[in-house]
Amino acid sequence: MIDFELTDEQQLIRETAADFANREIIPVARENDRAHRFDTELVAKMADMGYLGAIVSEQYGGRGLDYLSYGLIVEEVGRGDSSARTVVSVQTSLVCSSIERWGTEEQKHEWLPKLCSGEALGCFGLTEPNTGSDAANLSTRAKKTSDGWTISGQKQWISMGNHAKLALIFAQTDPKLGHRGLAAFLVPTDSDGFSSSEIHGKLGLHSSDTAELALDEVAVGDEALLGEIGDGFKVAMSALDSGRFSVASGCVGICQGCVDASVDYAKQREQFDRPIAGFQLVQAMLADMVVDTHAARGLVWKAGWLKDRGKPNTLETSVAKLYASEAAIRTANTAIQVHGGAGYVDDHPVERYLRDARVTTLYEGTSQIQKLIIGRSVTGINAMV
Repeated sequence: MIDFELTDEQQLIRETAADFANREIIPVARENDRAHRFDTELVAKMADMGYLGAIVSEQYGGRGLDYLSYGLIVEEVGRGDSSARTVVSVQTSLVCSSIERWGTEEQKHEWLPKLCSGEALGCFGLTEPNTGSDAANLSTRAKKTSDGWTISGQKQWISMGNHAKLALIFAQTDPKLGHRGLAAFLVPTDSDGFSSSEIHGKLGLHSSDTAELALDEVAVGDEALLGEIGDGFKVAMSALDSGRFSVASGCVGICQGCVDASVDYAKQREQFDRPIAGFQLVQAMLADMVVDTHAARGLVWKAGWLKDRGKPNTLETSVAKLYASEAAIRTANTAIQVHGGAGYVDDHPVERYLRDARVTTLYEGTSQIQKLIIGRSVTGINAMV
């Protein structure tokens, strides 16, 4: 039976994260967004809080928290700014969790303390210009050499790619093998032949770093291989399972932020000599937002509960990610409606919430991919082939 009552420790973690978001993230979110600034000082503060390695074992420099506690942190960071939440999600769910699950002891001790402390940032190099949902069909190639590998290819839409010191790069070692030929490599970004460039013109996440990576015969040793040849697809899928939970948690934060902003505005804004919060249709909009927020949070907590108990959770994580990301868009859109014209400019956070929410239905598996995962689970038939 699922117990939705938080422990004293979890409640403290939640309250601490909320205070951190209110004190350190929200006051700088608008100006960072306007300036398209990747806030390295804020990243350092999140690292000091232990948020860049919350679920990593303490022996490797993490906090060793359970997934539900991690979700509580990510929700509050996401309520503050999705760009900051992106740093936590990528660093923790995609990079650190992959190294801790699939790495050798040498790899773990070399990289995890640096990543958890914020000394080094990591990026997740899976998506390519022509490969998104079809993760098994990568164009990036890894060729065996006498003393290691050379990797060549391009990656696109890579969060933190311009600031990362470590790139987790997925490459095909033998195209004839399909997904059984995929491999994952830990590639230092200062390697010869490795370059990155910033992607401009994004709808949202203005203060998040998004890059295109280029690898031109980047040489790495055998020790750079994460897992075995052929494990690349499993590494990617396990990372995305964790990443989807993190994105879903952040979307709950967007939902809650929209509710908070809209309730405050509706109680202050007066029309016809009364607060608009007293209008039935405004209350109906607020109620819709609250229902979406509670439903999304419940689904996220269920997925976290299953993860913490080592139970199968791919279905529940996809359900949470699908619902929470779509709910974030709905609540942000409704929040702008509650604010009226004031919601269309960045004096209030709701227009940023809407812009930032939109991408959550795309990365870590689109909403359509989540539906196919759910459909496969309930029918036993794979519609993705």
